[in-house]
Amino acid sequence: MSETIPPTRRSAQDYETAVDSADRRVAAFDPHRRGPVEKLQHVLHSNPTLVPVIVLLGAVAVFGVVSGSKFFSAFNLTLIMQQVSIIGILAAAQSLIVLTAGIDLSVAAIMVLMSVIAGNLAVYSGVPAFLALIIAFVGGTAAGMFNGFLVTRVKLPPFITTLGTWSIFYALNLWLSGAQSIRSQDIDAAAPLLKVFGETIAIGPARITYGSILMVLVFLVLWYMLNRTAWGRHVYAVGDDAEAAELAGIRTGRTLMSVYALAGFVCGIAAWASIGRVGSISPQAFYEGNLQSITAVVIGGISLFGGRGSILGALFGALIVGVFQSGLRLAGVDVLWQVFAIGWLIIIAVAIDQWIRKVSA
Repeated sequence: MSETIPPTRRSAQDYETAVDSADRRVAAFDPHRRGPVEKLQHVLHSNPTLVPVIVLLGAVAVFGVVSGSKFFSAFNLTLIMQQVSIIGILAAAQSLIVLTAGIDLSVAAIMVLMSVIAGNLAVYSGVPAFLALIIAFVGGTAAGMFNGFLVTRVKLPPFITTLGTWSIFYALNLWLSGAQSIRSQDIDAAAPLLKVFGETIAIGPARITYGSILMVLVFLVLWYMLNRTAWGRHVYAVGDDAEAAELAGIRTGRTLMSVYALAGFVCGIAAWASIGRVGSISPQAFYEGNLQSITAVVIGGISLFGGRGSILGALFGALIVGVFQSGLRLAGVDVLWQVFAIGWLIIIAVAIDQWIRKVSA
């Protein structure tokens, strides 16, 4: 007689047979093959500084061909560095704010105000130049903290806040100075230390100012702070998504306050460098510095939406503006069309940023 298999054992055998014969393939998405344009988009998204570097090298090559040896002369190249040194330092301060998804329309006004304060103290009040500069640094930090207080505590939009404080600081410039400039001769006689960053170092035919070296050092220090410290990671996190950063335990208000304070301190450094660059102190100097600093930041590939970009991009952005202005001037292009070209640069830079951001969308 044949053995009768119990129902429970039979069902187990049927299950094992079914499992052995089942399709063992795992569900998977079809691989998406990226085209050349998408690959380029991803590369630029991963390396935001690459765009301004490419533009800078392209501009140097084009103007070198158009203008020839005049453009590549040591005198002209070092002159470009001198011309962008102050706007470059202001762009460094502006970059800190933009990385947090804000904007600061008062950076140039803070800078000029601190130069007026340092000049009045050192030239007219008999305060030692070194102490006058310390007071200017503290004042710049305080001005930045005032902006930060309005943004973090009063909850005002950064654009409106700094638009208002720009008017306040500019009015203080005129009041403290009596709308009068401090002459170069007076500074030389009473406080030559104020003009130290206007002095040059001769390297062959090149003449490099201490102000140009200062600009590079400011960018390198801020790059280290943003990329090698926990504070820098917090800045990027706040700029990318403030609510998510707060949920992750980051004290967003304190981080923003520190960013605005540091930006103000950098404006104080720019004030010292600007005295050496211009040679005198005028309450109406660098009137367009706010917009020029934003221009350098935007062209440098730092996203106006915050959280993306390298502060070194702002350095390249400032150099791009300097190269365009120098190249167009040597080519005999009218100043009007130089401004026209810079305007298109800004529009193209923002368009590229929008295109690159679609990668993460």
